[in-house]
Amino acid sequence: MFLPFFDTLRRHGVPVSLREFLGFLEGLQAGLVTYDVDGFYYLARACLVKNEAQIDRFDRAFAESFRGIETLTEAEVLEALDLPEDWLRKMAERHLTEAERAEIEALGGFDALMETLKERLREQQGRHQGGSKWIGTAGTSPFGAYGYNPEGVRISQDGSRHQRAVKVWDKRAFRDFDDQVEIGTRTIKVALKRLRQWAREGAADELDLDGTISATARQGYLDVKTRPERHNAVRVVLFLDVGGSMDPHIRMVEELFSAARSEFKHLTHFYFHNCLYEGVWRENARRWDARTPTWDVLNTYGAQHKCIFVGDASMSPYEIAIAGGANEHWNEESGEVWLRRARAHWPDFLWINPVTERHWQYTQSIGMVRQIIEPERMVPLTLEGLSRGMRVLG
Repeated sequence: MFLPFFDTLRRHGVPVSLREFLGFLEGLQAGLVTYDVDGFYYLARACLVKNEAQIDRFDRAFAESFRGIETLTEAEVLEALDLPEDWLRKMAERHLTEAERAEIEALGGFDALMETLKERLREQQGRHQGGSKWIGTAGTSPFGAYGYNPEGVRISQDGSRHQRAVKVWDKRAFRDFDDQVEIGTRTIKVALKRLRQWAREGAADELDLDGTISATARQGYLDVKTRPERHNAVRVVLFLDVGGSMDPHIRMVEELFSAARSEFKHLTHFYFHNCLYEGVWRENARRWDARTPTWDVLNTYGAQHKCIFVGDASMSPYEIAIAGGANEHWNEESGEVWLRRARAHWPDFLWINPVTERHWQYTQSIGMVRQIIEPERMVPLTLEGLSRGMRVLG
């Protein structure tokens, strides 16, 4: 019955090997999980998922394989899930209180309830809504979802409503942990941690335990040694696009900015609009009266810095290609000229784009920017994209 599960995992992009799947089956055969739905789920996930970014894909595959029991015929149920009576009885013994067992006995007992369920599966030919007999929704039948019965089997319902079901066939909470989804500050920090170059700088105010032990052993008396604290020595120049088409991405960029400030001790940031031109600024409220010439930025922050642009690269192609193409001022040189200067000045260059990657092909300016900076140096603002970007900057 588990071969379809293996196939479903592969179709959902979970890279499960045959060795891992056999290990999972061995765990079941060894009795690591018995009559426990949650335990079965966690055993399968522990054996078959190698990376937290695959958890969401695994959950979708698990749901596809083991949910939807109300739509199956008896033959399909017996073939796929085998409706194990002893499993159901053991679950009841393990999870039901004495009072709950007494309530079940009022309608003929747990065995009678399970027998009735099997009869319904055998007789029912399709979906049913309402009513008091068939497996369906919004009725008073003991079997189904989103209805009411003093005691019954809840099948494929999202959450409890009356707290009356004596058996929950399908109860699985799935977490969205895919590496393609938009991410928050915590997961951004996790991705940025991959860009680290440790160095000891500043005053020697941290206890050097190994040095103290060695010096004390040599001298014959306590000889305390200190050393500078270790810091991430990566230096980053961050350019942030603001305004216009970037407005829908404000929250994501704020989270990225917050995470970068927390992770990189040496971080300098500037703002720009749409494309890089002859001037940038540090405060948006003073963008016209306190601008910094881009030449000054290039001359101040050397090639040892990592350069990161954050922007959707969505604009008129004229803003990139021609002088005077900027939409707010007359630019003497085209945006392409300035982007090429920045790319040549900082070998470690990255552009983070909050637009979903599959949409890039529909915006001409995104393609133009990618060609200028090299296509692999633009990555999406997802966990996978940031991880890829950190490797590019490495």
